[in-house]
Amino acid sequence: MRISDRRFALYLMTPAALFLAVFVAYPLFRLVADSFFKISPIAGGPRDFVGFQNYVTAFTSEAFTSAGWRTLGYTVVVVALEFTLGLGMALLFTALGKKSQIWRTVFLYPLMIAPIVAGLLWKFLMIDNFGLIGTLLHQAGILSDPNQIGWLSDPNIVLFSVAIPDIWLTTSFMCLVLFAGLQNIPGDLLEAARLDGARAPALLFRIILPLLRPVIAVALVVRGIDAARAFDTILIQTNGGPQSASETMSLLIYRTMIRFGDPGLASAMGTIYLIAMLAIAFVAVATIWRPGKDN
Repeated sequence: MRISDRRFALYLMTPAALFLAVFVAYPLFRLVADSFFKISPIAGGPRDFVGFQNYVTAFTSEAFTSAGWRTLGYTVVVVALEFTLGLGMALLFTALGKKSQIWRTVFLYPLMIAPIVAGLLWKFLMIDNFGLIGTLLHQAGILSDPNQIGWLSDPNIVLFSVAIPDIWLTTSFMCLVLFAGLQNIPGDLLEAARLDGARAPALLFRIILPLLRPVIAVALVVRGIDAARAFDTILIQTNGGPQSASETMSLLIYRTMIRFGDPGLASAMGTIYLIAMLAIAFVAVATIWRPGKDN
């Protein structure tokens, strides 16, 4: 019995569609639906419809708005540094050619480390009293006291400190994506530009980066969403402290759900968070990639 190509394709897509329906679509539906209810944290407890009250509570909560701004700042710092460092390493590896094969492999090693392990590692490197970074800076004469900088205890710098493991872990991912994009840029085009007298800055900003727009858009959106939902590395380092100075949106939603026992409010926060990330991703793709507007 012969089946049509369309039906055969449908059969192939069915398992993936069922998987997405069960593990993606249904949880999203429950997230949005629960945001309109006041739900008891006790199993079998009351479930009262409250409309948009949870959303009003979220938007009027100082903890929610503060966590939102912290998450935005954390994401901007992480993604900006990862993109700058990743692009620089990708350009260096491209210039080295085959000589960079071993170095590319070594550079990808941090990407294989679990985030929870990276968080523990950097916690011991930056922790007060016996952190290795403070000790090394003191021995080098940069700091007068090993504890002069409270990497994880100073509310003014803790958000940047907890971003360091994320940058260390995933700069290699940004480098890998950009390096792959650089391989698709015709060498003849770059050589012609050099013959016309174009210098390195002109090559980078007028030829390389414009041609990399689709790759850059994908890399920034993927890493931006991943950085915005940072949870495990921050939880293991500071648990959102001190004074909630490193409490991002993911941590706030987790605490609202688990510690404070308010699933409805946590669902409303999660829904707002999801919509905000989708909007930012759409704007990033529309402004950086600009699909359909290329000449």
